[in-house]
Order: sequence, then structure tokens, then C-alpha cells
Amino acid sequence: MKIESNRTLKLLTWLFTFSLLLPYIACASTTNKKLAVVTTVAPLANIVRNVGIPYVDIAGIVPDGTDSHTFEPTPADAKILQAADLIIVNGLDLELPTVKLAQKVKKAETPILQLGNQTLSREEWQYDFSYPRDEGYPNPHLWLNIALVMRYVEIIRDNLSKLDPINTTGYFANAAAYLAKLEKLDNKIFQCVASIPEQNRKLVTYHDSFAYFAPRYGVTVIAALQPSDFSEPGPREIISIIKQIKKEKVPAIFGSEVFPSKVMAQIAREANVKFVDQLSDDELPPPPNDSFIGMMANNLAIMTEALGGNSACITDIDASNLF
Repeated sequence: MKIESNRTLKLLTWLFTFSLLLPYIACASTTNKKLAVVTTVAPLANIVRNVGIPYVDIAGIVPDGTDSHTFEPTPADAKILQAADLIIVNGLDLELPTVKLAQKVKKAETPILQLGNQTLSREEWQYDFSYPRDEGYPNPHLWLNIALVMRYVEIIRDNLSKLDPINTTGYFANAAAYLAKLEKLDNKIFQCVASIPEQNRKLVTYHDSFAYFAPRYGVTVIAALQPSDFSEPGPREIISIIKQIKKEKVPAIFGSEVFPSKVMAQIAREANVKFVDQLSDDELPPPPNDSFIGMMANNLAIMTEALGGNSACITDIDASNLF
């Protein structure tokens, strides 16, 4: 009987001790739970990963190489958005269907962080060839301007730290290391553009991606062919662009694999200039340079060489990810 009594006493003591510890165990398990962060386009998802990993779980719902402007989220994406603790989008109306869906399905306490809207005031939004002001949608491609990306990183860092304060030191350390890499990239872009003959620092693109890139780095966007409804340009527009290319003596025009266009090749033949269809604004290159910085380095090498500059300017860019 004494043995049974002792066992009962030990069990009751253990249960009492466990009940006292239970709140602390629950608190620890909650603290160690990673934030579920959902992002959209591949460059943005990569930037968030460099700031957040290993402290957060990150899902990018726009597949790499997909036209982000016409992307429609699926029911599977709705489930991902529903489970998110933080939703990070570029903003400036780039991901309207995704934002509308997120507002319907997300948890009440889950914020939607629109980076572009926090980076630029409305007065600084760009309207141009594919994004005319009278249609109301601004050009959203802020991430091709590295100074603006550095602001993105700071906003991401601060919001992750706010939601997950126990890992603040980690977020700030990641952000500092990544900002240093971005600053080197920014300087390299200036060097690359400086190597291009001044009269050649002109861009004719299919998709209008470089509205924020051009003024920072001393390049002029002469034209973008893709209309605002993402169709092909009509004959009148094509003739006008050919005349403009000849007048400006542009050495090359640029397309994108995401936006294939037979019209660009035709224009290049008519204007007697190079046609390069490898620029990217939202598709990352293959490993080992599968990063936002790797994408920008590829763009710079392609653009610089086609416009008569020295593409060796980017040979020592570190395109590796922090994670």
C-alpha cells in the first residue's frame, strides 16, 4: 500500500508541477512559431527571403516568369493567404486581384504591407507609355531602382520586427548585410551606365519596366511598345516607333521572355538595330545566381553590351543569397 501511495503522491506532485509550467511551455511554443509570410512576384519574394530567413516561412504566390500584371490567384492561393501572418505586396496597383482576394480571406489581424505605397508619395508615381495617367494606374516597377529597393528592405525589416520582436536582432542583421550587397550593386549600375557612350544611353523596351531605373542611373526611356491593355501595338504606333529609333540612332531595342513579341523583331529589322529579348523585370535567373541581385546583374550585362558599354563592369557582383 505504501508503494501505491508513494506512486500516487509522485504523480500528483508531477501533475501539479506540470500545471505550473504549462503557461511557460505554451508561451515558448508560441514564441518559437515562425511567421507565415506571403509575397507575390519573384524579385519581391527573394528580397523578403533575404531579410526574413531563417525566422519566417515565406511563400511567393506568383510563379517565376508569370506576367504579374494579369496574374489571377487560384483557390490554392486563397488558402495560403488565409493562413498568412503578414502579406507583402509591391503595391501601386500591380497585384489588385491578389490584394482584393487577400482582403476577403485573410485573418482580421493580418496586415497587408504595400511596399511601393510606403516608399513613394503619389506625387512621385510615374505615368508613361504603358501606364498613361488618364487610366489611373501608375507604373509599379520600383524594384529596378536599387535606392528604392533599399527602402523596401528597411520597411520589410521594421514590419517583421514589429510582428516578431524576439527575432529583431536577426532581422536587423540580415537587413544590414543585404543592404551592403545592394549598395555595391547600385554603385556597379552607375559604373556600367558610365561605360556606355553618352549618345547610346537610351532604352526602347517592349514592356515599360524602367521608368524608375532610368532617371536614377542617367538613362532615357525613348519608348515602350506594349499598350496599357497588354496587347500588341498597332501599325501606326509601329511606324512611329521605327521613325523614332532611326531619329535617335538607338543601337538596340529590348524585349522580354515574359512578354514574347514578333513585333519587336520586325521593328528591329526595319530600323536596322539589334534586338535583344533577354531583359527581365520579374523572372530570376537559374542557379547559382537565382536572386534579385542576379537578375539585375544579368540585365546590366545584357544592356551594357548591347548599348556599346563594357559588360565586365558587373563581373564581381555577388549575386548569392544570404539564406
